[in-house]
This record gives sequence, structure tokens and C-alpha cells, in this order.
Amino acid sequence: MLGKTIRLRRIFDQMSGNTVIVPMDHGISLGPVKGIADIRSTVDKLAKGGASAIVIHKGLVPHVGPAVGSPLGLIIHISASTSLSPDPNAKVLVASVDAATAIGADAISIHCNIGSETEDEMVSDFGLVSDRCSELGMPLLAMCYPRGKSVKDQFDPDAVKHCARLSAELGADVVKTNYTGSVDTFKEVVNGTPVPVVIAGGPKMDNDIDLLKMVSDAMTAGAKGVSIGRNVFQHDDVESITRAIGKVVFRGMDPEDAYRR
Repeated sequence: MLGKTIRLRRIFDQMSGNTVIVPMDHGISLGPVKGIADIRSTVDKLAKGGASAIVIHKGLVPHVGPAVGSPLGLIIHISASTSLSPDPNAKVLVASVDAATAIGADAISIHCNIGSETEDEMVSDFGLVSDRCSELGMPLLAMCYPRGKSVKDQFDPDAVKHCARLSAELGADVVKTNYTGSVDTFKEVVNGTPVPVVIAGGPKMDNDIDLLKMVSDAMTAGAKGVSIGRNVFQHDDVESITRAIGKVVFRGMDPEDAYRR
């Protein structure tokens, strides 16, 4: 669809076809943690570092400043739960596609946890949101993970492949999921999914080279970029780590070279 194509151009680099997305939707789940307490300052650093887009909830749109829209694409997250909930894996809809479109979204983001006790409700919401995105020409980013009491390993390749394929089957234009830990196993994820796959960053890491190596390996496996939150917005030098990730994603640089230069 033409609308989706135009909006995706604001999120994916036109030379490489890749993207560096920084999700900053953590305020609902975790509160005003480091890096998003003063979100406008962090967004400015992301823009200077060359990020492609950010993911935020609707209420923060008036507070992130002029960097959003140009150069940063705007992805509105419409799922939420809190860390204080009896089941933090149970995501509910907190905004509509129409409302996000009205405030300038370039794409919609939804969260679905496969293996959760409320998986059925999340899958149902996913399908309905996907339908509305198609009607409006709005790209849909699906954050989909294997999470729940019955999930023994959220990085298991078979489970991650299932999440990615489910997302594509329900109409996602981009899938965000866990990196499985190796190039070979993540190739299976990418090869089983007919839409672009980007990797999550996971918990805050202590070593920048390890982070960049994970990004590099994911790109080698066929990922189309990253959607990394805490390892970017909680970094001591947000601009520099964003720029280093961009060198790996957009230019294919070696992780150590990207970190040094």
C-alpha cells in the first residue's frame, strides 16, 4: 500500500534498507527510569547520533521536541502493562490506531507475548489492530516474544521463530523479537519470516563491544536493524552508542571499529 510505503521510508534508511529504532515506552512498565525521566534531552541525543525512529506512548508526543518528525520517525506504542501487575506479560491496548494517526504517527507498535496466560486476548487485539493499520495505510511494528509460565527459554530458536512467523501471519510489517544467540539460529528466524526482522536489546548490558557484536551478528544473519531501548537510552553517552550502532547497521562496520571511530 502506498501509505505504508511512504511512512516506512521515514523509518528505514533508503540507502541500506536498515533501521535503528529506539523504544522509549518503558515509562508505563517501569516508571521514569534513567534515560527517559528527561525524555526530550535523550531524544535530542538520539537524533544527533543518527537514530531512525523512536517508540513512545501517545501522551509523550507533545514533550519530545522538534527532533521527532525530522530527523526521527515517530512510532506510537499502543500496548501496555506495569511491572507491578500480577501478570506483567499481559498487555492491553491503551490507544487506537486512529488516535495515533491523528497525532502524527509514522507507524504503530503493538506488543504480544506468546505463552502468556492472556495470549488469546493479545493475539485477538493484534489481528484487529493489523486490520485497521491496513485500512489506514499505517505500518505495524510487532514486538513479539515467547514469555509466560510455560516458556522455559525466551531465546529458544524454535520459540522465537514461532513469534516472528505469527507476527507476519497476522499482518505485521516489521517484527521485533529476541536475538537467539547465534548467527545460524537467527538465520532460521529471518528465513521463516517474510517481513523485516529487527532485534531487541534485552536487559542493560555492561559491555559496549558485546552489544555491538550482537548487533553485527544479527545483521549478518539477515536482520534489517535493531529496536534497542535500555542499552541505548540508559547509556552514559547516548549519542555515541547510537552512532556506533548506526555504523554497524547502516555501514556494516566491524564492532570494534565502530566503537573506536
